[in-house]
Amino acid sequence: MRVLVSGGAGYIGSHTAVNLLAHGHDVVLADDFANSKPSAVDRIEQVSGQHVPLHAIDLCDADKTDQVFAEQPIDAVIHFAGLKAVGESVGKPLEYYRNNLDSTFSLLAAMRRHGVHRFVFSSSATVYGDHAPVPYNEDYQPLSAASPYGRTKVMIEQVLTDTAAATPDLSVALLRYFNPVGAHPSGRMGEDPSGIPNNLMPFIAQVAVGRRDKLSIFGGDYPTADGTCERDYIHVEDLAAGHVAALEHLDSMSEPVRAFNLGTGTGTSVLQLLHAFERAVGHELAHEIVGRRPGDLPAYWADPTRAHEELGWSAHRSIDDMCADTWRWQSENPQGYPAS
Repeated sequence: MRVLVSGGAGYIGSHTAVNLLAHGHDVVLADDFANSKPSAVDRIEQVSGQHVPLHAIDLCDADKTDQVFAEQPIDAVIHFAGLKAVGESVGKPLEYYRNNLDSTFSLLAAMRRHGVHRFVFSSSATVYGDHAPVPYNEDYQPLSAASPYGRTKVMIEQVLTDTAAATPDLSVALLRYFNPVGAHPSGRMGEDPSGIPNNLMPFIAQVAVGRRDKLSIFGGDYPTADGTCERDYIHVEDLAAGHVAALEHLDSMSEPVRAFNLGTGTGTSVLQLLHAFERAVGHELAHEIVGRRPGDLPAYWADPTRAHEELGWSAHRSIDDMCADTWRWQSENPQGYPAS
């Protein structure tokens, strides 16, 4: 298939693009580089050994989005593009609703106009809200979220469900994933957050490479094995493979919309992840335990049974794999991707 990957220069989008190419699919990228760098596209081509067409556009522009579909036949869309910082979304809700929803509307309108019937959506475990039983199961209702970012995911899932119900032949996979970490094993591609990282792994990596003084661990008195929060960390390469598996399953789905958890099904604590990274680096890393952060849940992880049974997919890379690959990327690219 020729697959349009929106947000294709981003962390998960870029790794998925390489995985798609390795599975024999053609890839077309669309990205406005609000949260990524053009040099990431160069790395995709270096790692894959293939040229990848790029449309440097804002997908909120419906006319420019439609032009992408008009220029070449598209068989499917994998939609990553969107603003994604939970804390920032609280201070900038209008920007998040506009960007994340409008880009989806533009894509769906262009798909309808050009007869494209396959859609894979990058959703999130945030749609389970604060009260779902652990492990999270796809059948849980009602979906909710505690931030504007999370609510855009809930809203888009509903938009896609309603659109599929009214659109014959449209097949949609909603991929709810948990905490993506890791990097391509080549060391050429990885996570490159702008500013201070919002997520744990890139912050640890920046401490290890000397860009940050120490790691602050928010809370050491949670009801977990070591008192720190537990999360379901998944290697970005496993996650990318899950998107390809979902894409290739769309034509055989028994219903128009199906949600899948992409996770390991295992919780890993902040301290466990830190110590795994220390093993990768070869020495201890500076850290301190500080007060809890408002809104953090003690522990959650996925029930990935559905993805295993229906997609034939499972995550198999370990926490040590995730840390080793992240350290290879960060140590070889201490400032992330080149600016140009």
